This record gives sequence, structure tokens and C-alpha cells, in this order.
Amino acid sequence: MRIQRKWLTAGGLALALAITMPAVAAAAARTTGTAPRDGGGVTGAAQSAAGGRALAAALPRLSAQQLAGQRVIYSYPGLTPPASLISLIQHGEAAGVIFFGQNISSEAQIAGVIRQLNRANASSLNPVRAPLLLMTDQEGGQVRRLPGRPYLSEKQIGANPLAKAEVLATQAGQGAAANLHGVGMNVNLAPVLDVYRQAGNFDDQFGRSYSMNPTVVSDLGTNMIKAQQAGGVAATAKHFPGLGAATARQNTDSRPVTLNLPLATIRSTDEAPFQAAIAAGVKLIMVSWAIYPAIGARPAGLSPNVVQGELRNRLKFTGVTITDALEAGALRSYGSTQNRALFAALAGMDLLLCSAQNVTQGEQASGELATAYRNGTLNGPAFLASVNRVITLRQSPK
Repeated sequence: MRIQRKWLTAGGLALALAITMPAVAAAAARTTGTAPRDGGGVTGAAQSAAGGRALAAALPRLSAQQLAGQRVIYSYPGLTPPASLISLIQHGEAAGVIFFGQNISSEAQIAGVIRQLNRANASSLNPVRAPLLLMTDQEGGQVRRLPGRPYLSEKQIGANPLAKAEVLATQAGQGAAANLHGVGMNVNLAPVLDVYRQAGNFDDQFGRSYSMNPTVVSDLGTNMIKAQQAGGVAATAKHFPGLGAATARQNTDSRPVTLNLPLATIRSTDEAPFQAAIAAGVKLIMVSWAIYPAIGARPAGLSPNVVQGELRNRLKFTGVTITDALEAGALRSYGSTQNRALFAALAGMDLLLCSAQNVTQGEQASGELATAYRNGTLNGPAFLASVNRVITLRQSPK
């Protein structure tokens, strides 16, 4: 997720679909296969023709383009959503929207924008009768898109004795939920669960990590997650499997990043807080764009070994996965938006975060997913299982 160096403050499905949701969930449960190598897409029982027919029958009202749209988070420039985004939402071709500081001049202004988006989502042309996923980065400290809580950064919270830090982490979750819920947002792309290694490194320079101790990160992160979700706002644990070892210059927003860590270290240190978050019921997990050679040769969010192997199969995460910014410099060798979207979907990512503040970016990603779904490049049952997870989240984000 892009980090700016200044304070980032203000500047139910249709009835037929709802009835068949249990069938989607049951079919999705039958599609779990073994994690493929980085050279391939989702394999195993997910390719069952019978499973594909069951999932397809469960979503009779959604076109291929609408199905693809359920996997895309859009963004836009300035203070006013463009007509193109409103139209996509009206036609059921968007899962949600991410907001940045440039989209917000005041709480009243962004609340008005969200009411406009919700009206578009209620259009009779939209068969997906579920709330949009309306999200931002409200981590605390320097990384806040809305004015107000949580005021403290993760580093400031973690610097306290554990008992006090636990209270502060809970208060941060409560504050973030109240702040976002107050303007109509329902997803926070927080907390960061990276376990930082050195003072001043990528996470620490912005105060974005609770501690160098994975047990402390796990404890404080789960406190924030539980409090935030109790307040009606879905939490997102990021950046799996962890960016805590990244140096100050290793910023995936800007350039490719490789973290040469032993697999045992990744699992015992970096993944430990995510395992705790999963046990706490976190709704979303954001996967990083760094490469972890001990796991696979591709950036994590493009790697089936990471998404399917580590996150789904080893840690048993059943919630929604979301990419980091699809326009990130870490993916420069993966070409166009369309190529990046396809690789991410092949790896098993559910939501694609198109955060370049350009609606066209999301349209390109969605168009590629729809084409790949139609021609079979993307496995049908796996595609529909992703859609099911997203729609389930939209129906009850907290």
C-alpha cells in the first residue's frame, strides 16, 4: 500500500442468489486442492466439472463481467466519483471502492460521496443486493486518510508495557471502527502485522509495526482486530507473509523487493501474527508484493505457493484475500494491468486492489478476469469460490 510521507488526514443478494449461497459454499469446500508450483494456476479437485456446474448454477443472475467485477476494488481521482464508476456500481460490476486523502476534504464530504455510491449500488440494474466494500487505510499515526482516531501509531502503542499496550490496541480498533463507520465505510486496511527487524527499516520508519517480537505483534494485532470488527468494520491483516525484514529502501510500491529469509524464520516469526489473526476471525488478509525465494519465485500475491500453499492450506485461512496496490513498482516485470490481474487471480487472490486513482485501471483488470473466465484460462470453480467469499463478506463485513 502506498505510503505518503506527510500526515495522511483529511485533505442481500437477489432472492434467487441468496437461496443458493449454501450450495456455493458447499461446492467451494469441495474445490480445495494441493498448492501448485509458481509456474501454474490453481489445480487439483478445483477443476472438477461437477463442481463447476454446481457453482455456476448458484450464480444465475450474474454475467461474466459482473462476476469479474465482484473481484475488483476501484479508486478514483479527486473529490467526486466519476460517472463511469457510478455506472459500474449501478450495473453490479464493482465490489467496492478505496478512498485516499485526495478523495476526502471533510467527514461530511466523504459521507455524502458514500451515500451517492450506496444509492448507485441500490439500482434496479444491479443483481448483487449486498453493500459495497468501502475501505481506506486508517492504521493510526502517520497513515490515516480520515482525521481523528486512531491517533497513535502501532510503534507508539507497542512501546508501552504489554498490559497498557493491549488496552491501547483495543482502543485503536474501537476508534478506527467508530471513525470509519461514522462516514459509512465498512473495511479498514489495517492492522499491519509485520514483525520489524531493525530500527528505521521499511515498517519502523513510519511507525507501522508493533514490535520486533512476533508474540507481541500477535497479541496487539488481535486486540485491534477484535475491537475493530466488534465495531462493525472488517479488519485486514497485512502484509502476508510479512514485510518486517524489508530495509528502508525495500519499498514494494517503488521497486521489486526480495526477502531472502529461511522458510523456518518466515513461518515462526513473520507468519505467526497472521496465524493469530486468523484464529481471531480476521475478515481479510492482504498479501505483499515481495518475493520470498524460500517459498516461491514470484511476488507473494502472484504466487500460488504463498496464497494457496501457505495461507489457505497451511494456515487454513478461509476469508477474503486482497492484493496490495496492483500498480506497484514491485510488479514492473509483470507488464500491464491485465497481466498483473490475471497472474494474481491464477495465484488465488480474491480481490484486486486497483488503487491508481483511475477507474480505467479497474476496468482493465475486470475485463481481463471476465475474458479469462469465459475462455477457461481461469478455473471456473475456483473463480466462483472467490466470488462467493467476496459476496459473503459484502453481506456481513463485520
